[in-house]
Amino acid sequence: MGEAVADGQRWLRVPVGPEGPQWSTRAGAARVLFVVHNVTSATRLLDVLPLFDADPRVQCLATCTGSSPYLHGVPELLADAGLPILPWEQAVETPADLAISASYGGELHLIQGKLAILSHGIGYNKRLPTPDTGHRTPDTGHRGPGPGTEFGRAPVFGLSPEWLLRDGKPIAAATVLSHPEQLTRLRRACPPAARTAVLAGDPCFDRLLAALPHRDDFRRALGVAAGQRLIVVNSTWGPRSLFGDTHDVLPWLLDSLARELPVDGYRRCAVLHPNIWHGHGPGQVRAWLRHAEYAGLTVVPPLGPWRQVLAAADAVIGDHGSVTYYAAAIGTPVLIGAFPAQDLDPASPVAELGRTAPRLRPYEPLLPQLEKLLAGHHPDRYAQLTDLATSAPGASAGLLRRTFYGLIGLPEPSPPAYLPRLLAPAHGDDPAAVPPATPLRTPLQVLTHVHDRRPTAPPEITVTRYADVGSGPYAPSAPSTTASPSAPTGQATPQVVASHTAIHEDAPDSTRLPLADLVLHDSQPEPAVWTQEAMRRHRHCAMAACVTTPDTCLVRVPDGSLITLTASPGPDDHRDRCDPSVYASALYAWYERGKCLEDLLDGLTVVTGDAAHHLQVTITPPG
Repeated sequence: MGEAVADGQRWLRVPVGPEGPQWSTRAGAARVLFVVHNVTSATRLLDVLPLFDADPRVQCLATCTGSSPYLHGVPELLADAGLPILPWEQAVETPADLAISASYGGELHLIQGKLAILSHGIGYNKRLPTPDTGHRTPDTGHRGPGPGTEFGRAPVFGLSPEWLLRDGKPIAAATVLSHPEQLTRLRRACPPAARTAVLAGDPCFDRLLAALPHRDDFRRALGVAAGQRLIVVNSTWGPRSLFGDTHDVLPWLLDSLARELPVDGYRRCAVLHPNIWHGHGPGQVRAWLRHAEYAGLTVVPPLGPWRQVLAAADAVIGDHGSVTYYAAAIGTPVLIGAFPAQDLDPASPVAELGRTAPRLRPYEPLLPQLEKLLAGHHPDRYAQLTDLATSAPGASAGLLRRTFYGLIGLPEPSPPAYLPRLLAPAHGDDPAAVPPATPLRTPLQVLTHVHDRRPTAPPEITVTRYADVGSGPYAPSAPSTTASPSAPTGQATPQVVASHTAIHEDAPDSTRLPLADLVLHDSQPEPAVWTQEAMRRHRHCAMAACVTTPDTCLVRVPDGSLITLTASPGPDDHRDRCDPSVYASALYAWYERGKCLEDLLDGLTVVTGDAAHHLQVTITPPG
């Protein structure tokens, strides 16, 4: 794309600008300008960008208002979108047939063209002061309140005159709403803007609804094993959010997730608002969460597949952000960890969620709270809130495209409008990809029970592993060594007769390694050699085990024999998604009981939580 430098910024020469008609191949295309406030608003714009696919009559462009405090990450996101990027100063001097924004931030009234504004969340719910950026705010001409303004006295973002009007007139030609309840509030709060309202559904929620039939695919991609529960921790931004420090629940919550939830019974993910990532810096956020990641928390990147994670979740611990509401709207149990009602419009659906959803009780045991939440939840509990998410479920693509093309003045393309389907979370080098379930880097306290053997059945061993995150202000007493806390409610609890410590050799705190009864590793190029060297390096340990494939573990025992433990495919022919290092702990329990290894050649059953994993066992004698 051709560029020229003006006022210290690079201005586009192609496909817009004075020379655009001369140098552009399709100089007569209608111009659609996507106006980005920050990464959060940009993600909603990316949802609707495909509505212009395959139409050579339309040239899409992008610009950034520069008005948000959260500008980190915007240049990279726009570059990845591959659209011509106009500096804001050039954008307001360039006529557009249509501009689309998902925020009211910035001097949107300067845009030369019709403006459509979408919500970048679940409608309009929050009170938010108009920003005092040194520019005049999008209101009636007064400067915005200073930074000390209380949210409770601030206008409702997106529904109040302070945000919607300029000199008494609506900024937008089309104010896109997802449900008539928003129109009712708009008419009450800002009558002049009500005539611009367009009911066009919620594209984000529609994509989430379309993804729900693929829930099992998402769970497999996230490494959720049979019998495991996926717990998602979600936070919006701000000091009164779950991640915020007004009440500082987060340290206790992260500690409790690691200590109380058996690592093989629960998979844990965190979905954080992009403003957290881009306000504090990705490196800092990851540093804050690093110990939690070592203990099994998967942190979804700011542009990662959070909707797929939400569709896969068994429960969500969240706050007053849109993601928690979306979770409730698809029938997922939610536990509210932070909810500043004063920051919300009391007539909004999100405020209603806060009045009806159960609350997290900080500093009380977490696992019983989760078990009660899951046991007592009915999928239709939030049916009323589901109905308020959108008045046109599955129809937003058609409604939005009709609105956009009507504003441009072009007939719609003949193929039906659609939004791309959400694909299973991918792993890889893409910064937006979800990391795979990584080996636990925190020492594991392992409780085992060797069941009495039935004559016609293979041996069965129950294994319950806990992350040992050390002592700290939130540390409860150690897990019981007389009962397995992971046994399903209402079932007999087996007596645990042994415990041991398993530690990954790459654990960041190497001083813990001398405590290991079982040393672990994964994906070594020569696993058999590694097990031999590990037994030599760590003479205090009884076994060394290396995970070689997603369903296989190779274990070196004291006499030098190599034991290969491989999971048999399940009834659905999918390979076992349990962490194979748990197989090694079962073998350790068997060996420490003085049992004969050859007795396992007919098979071994390992129980984690309420899931049974059937293993094939082979023995290679020392060479």
